[in-house]
Amino acid sequence: MASCDLVIETKSLTKHFGTIVAVDGLSLEVPRGHVFGLLGPNGSGKTTTMGMLLGLVRPTQGDFSLFGGNTSHQEALTGTGAIVEFPSFYPYLTGRDNLAYFQEVSGKSDADELDMLLDKVGLAERGKDCFHTYSLGMKQRLGLAYVLLGDPELLILDEPTNGMDPDGMAEVRELIRSLGDGERTVLLSSHLLHEVEQVCDSVAILSHGRLVVQGRVDELVRSLAGEQILLRTTDNAKAIELISKLDWVGDVTSKDKSILISAPAERSAEISEVLGRSAVYIAEMTSGQMSLEEYYFSITSGTYEDRT
Repeated sequence: MASCDLVIETKSLTKHFGTIVAVDGLSLEVPRGHVFGLLGPNGSGKTTTMGMLLGLVRPTQGDFSLFGGNTSHQEALTGTGAIVEFPSFYPYLTGRDNLAYFQEVSGKSDADELDMLLDKVGLAERGKDCFHTYSLGMKQRLGLAYVLLGDPELLILDEPTNGMDPDGMAEVRELIRSLGDGERTVLLSSHLLHEVEQVCDSVAILSHGRLVVQGRVDELVRSLAGEQILLRTTDNAKAIELISKLDWVGDVTSKDKSILISAPAERSAEISEVLGRSAVYIAEMTSGQMSLEEYYFSITSGTYEDRT
């Protein structure tokens, strides 16, 4: 992909904190107009990567560019809105006054923009309330309004649904999804696999500071579709015992009232034959479609632990 089509590009980006390697040789390509997810557990290097892109953390080695590297980093940041870790506001100012303050810092005064942004993030009725009265989810919403000040071309969002209730998370996901329409690009970090699957066009999966894989979400998920078989039988317990003994079969697990088998779909007939010889009969058999979560576990050998 040409550099002009990339809003973010990193090459062997690395950050050491003493003996700890937080980011290890990370090379990313974030296309223009995408909602791009950085996916990984806490401690996988997501926030450190964002800090380096924003100039908050100095890389140990490697380099990166924003907007094709055609402007200085400082100039590129004028077209960037960001929340890294928890958004900070003045507790005894209202939500609207907080936004107005940061708007004036940038040299603007636009009351209509403030009203539009509060409405966009679902805070129109609470804009005149003090920030310290806001719930954690409301504070996150105000943070989203903040990053949208000035209509930036690139948004960098670190765990934007953190602390929200399920309804709030769904609303913010829909908002983020809409923000990626057109020319705007969103870089989103999350440790929630289903969040990335629902919101992002593309994803980079990080583990222990290293890039495991990157690409379009639908293509990554589809790449292993057909390598799974989902079936229901007259005796699932016995079926699992029999199928697990086949040397060409990978994992065999229970999934609801079905069995999920890691095996090529074209060998379905052999599974049916093995089960039939033991009087276990198949009620339903389909080729399984992996979720992003299942894909993650398959390529990291189940190392998705919660690290702090």
